[in-house]
Amino acid sequence: MKQPLILSINGDSRQMLVEPFYSLLDCLRDEAQLTGTKKGCDEGDCGACTVLMDGKPVTSCLVLAHSAHDAQITTIEGLAGVGGLSPVQQAFVEHGGLQCGFCIPGLIMSATGFLHENPNPTEEEVRFAIGGNLCRCTGYARVVEAIMAAAEEMRNAG
Repeated sequence: MKQPLILSINGDSRQMLVEPFYSLLDCLRDEAQLTGTKKGCDEGDCGACTVLMDGKPVTSCLVLAHSAHDAQITTIEGLAGVGGLSPVQQAFVEHGGLQCGFCIPGLIMSATGFLHENPNPTEEEVRFAIGGNLCRCTGYARVVEAIMAAAEEMRNAG
């Protein structure tokens, strides 16, 4: 039986009716119509569904939607501001850290959450931080380069 749920997604309060077993991923894609968060493995292995929950990266396929009712959820759609792309998004574009694009939203969300925690990372720390995000196209070199460049841009802007 569907139950009412209010979620804070990208700064907006959204009210919906969802089944108690519904994942946050399914809620975001099916109920909130935010399809930037990708459904990859549906088992928490690939990282394509990564979103920020209270600023921390989580695999949304493993989070029950109802357990996120008091959290602030940020999806890839919520990163860009009025002035344009977020620093991480912009760095991925500038450094060619994307190819097919399927895994990129999850990688960007993981990198964003990580850089808020660690604004001056080493390359090794970046690689560890995105270790839960699988990418079959990029080979990660440009992804890591983009994250390192975003970190520098964010430090210089802050």
